[in-house]
Amino acid sequence: LGGLRWRAHVAGLTSWAVALVIAIAVYAMPVTTALSLSLHGFVYGLFPIVWILLCAIWMYQVTVISGRFDDLRATFYLITDDPRVLGLIIAFCFGGLLEALAGFGAPVAIVSVMLVAIGYSPIRAAITALLANTVPVAFGAVGLPILMAAKTADMPVLSVSPVAGRICALLSVLVPLLLLYVIDGKKGVVQCWPIGLFIGVIFGLTKWVVSGTSLYNLTEVFAAVITVVAVVAFLRVWHPKGGEEARPRVGEALVPDVEEPHLQRAAGGGTATATATSTTTSTTTATSTATSAPQSGDADAPRTGGPSAEHLTTNRILMALVPYVLVIVVFSIAAIPAVKSALASTDLSFAWPGLSDMRNASGAPASHQSYHFTWLSSPGTLLAFVAIAVGLIYKVPMGTLFGELWKNAVKLKYTALTIGSVVALAFVMGDSGQTLALGLFIAGVGAAYPFFAPILGWIGTYVTGSDTSANILFSGLQAGVGDQIGHKELLVGAGAAGGVVGKMISPQSLAVAASAIGIAGAESIILRRVFGYSILLLFFMCLLTGLMSTPVLGWLLP
Repeated sequence: LGGLRWRAHVAGLTSWAVALVIAIAVYAMPVTTALSLSLHGFVYGLFPIVWILLCAIWMYQVTVISGRFDDLRATFYLITDDPRVLGLIIAFCFGGLLEALAGFGAPVAIVSVMLVAIGYSPIRAAITALLANTVPVAFGAVGLPILMAAKTADMPVLSVSPVAGRICALLSVLVPLLLLYVIDGKKGVVQCWPIGLFIGVIFGLTKWVVSGTSLYNLTEVFAAVITVVAVVAFLRVWHPKGGEEARPRVGEALVPDVEEPHLQRAAGGGTATATATSTTTSTTTATSTATSAPQSGDADAPRTGGPSAEHLTTNRILMALVPYVLVIVVFSIAAIPAVKSALASTDLSFAWPGLSDMRNASGAPASHQSYHFTWLSSPGTLLAFVAIAVGLIYKVPMGTLFGELWKNAVKLKYTALTIGSVVALAFVMGDSGQTLALGLFIAGVGAAYPFFAPILGWIGTYVTGSDTSANILFSGLQAGVGDQIGHKELLVGAGAAGGVVGKMISPQSLAVAASAIGIAGAESIILRRVFGYSILLLFFMCLLTGLMSTPVLGWLLP
């Protein structure tokens, strides 16, 4: 992706083929096992991962074909007319809430198109969404990554969650400032650093406190909600300068050859406002690309001036916010233990053919022996319910509604191939022992290991696309090293925290971001733009963790 600039599905398939050959030739995995495992991974990539992405885009498209899209843009500007501050609120705060409730790529998909809605260029929107989707990841999906880290390491969860929470809390202070740089360069940082620092501190303090309590699984929910309330209050006494001048810069294409043709094609389809009275025309507009990202190229888009709020009424504002309010409500209800258990009880599980003899490194049956079909409890299915509900509320004809689902499914074919092949790669590397070999190699540094502990989480999340999977893979190893050199809680917590900065460069995340903004095939461009930030944050985290194992910063530990 980065060097040869291959399309993502070609790079994914090639990497899977290389891993397959190595698994068979070097790690002695039987051919039938390797092939069956690859198929298992590919299917898992399609469901639930691609399913989540598809339903997130579908839900958003409903707002476009209904004509409510322009109202949403105008509603955002009621909070502040500065697109940089709005970017922080949407990407960092709202995205953090989505990560807390859903995860699995939904935050990147939804946030990317929301940023384009307020005038961001597509690539800038994708980079912003990926960079923002870092600090919330460790406690995403209602705390599942931390829970699995503790379970795999055979440790109490409240001995791991405060450590990961404090590391991510300190990271929270840095990320909003980096986001401002991504959004508007040095001017963005100089003009908006007070709000960036304020958001980072409030978000971080909340994480620091809640992660050390029995409500650790709601860490990101509390952090996101409290930060939004605090920001609204902060904006009553402080206003950034240069917001008007920043709009054209924020909307400027970072990669003109890729983005400008995309915007021009979209602009030819009309605008969300113009199609408010015509479902047929709206459908044409909505389906001109994979998402409504194109509408940002229209003449009345906020990159040349914020959308007028004169036409807004209280009812129109509420209707514009309906999809996202429903997302929060539905996922909050689904997170209630009794409801969560009821949904999970409908999951179907069956043994995957050809994997009955497969074992993990400890000799226990491998987790991929069975396939779990989470048809009702999947975040994708919950998003589908939201999309249908929004369609009914907006009075979109059922034929138009489900026709939009099919059209977007067709447009995601290469993204599905990418994600399926990458998950197949992750399954093969993980179950053959290749990923573990990387971890053991890094763990061999001895007493200096605390400085390297986050790298295992970074590698694991990069390869698997999931911090939860990375924790299952490496938390036992982190605990074992901790038994030898000490700092066991620190190492397990640091590994879980390290995964958050690997999420943004995972091929799965790149594919989700590129598809969400309607530029499937731009994964290599996005990777080259975001990779440096991942390395910078990883270095910061390694230095922080290493010093926390010494008297210099040891006082930060619980």
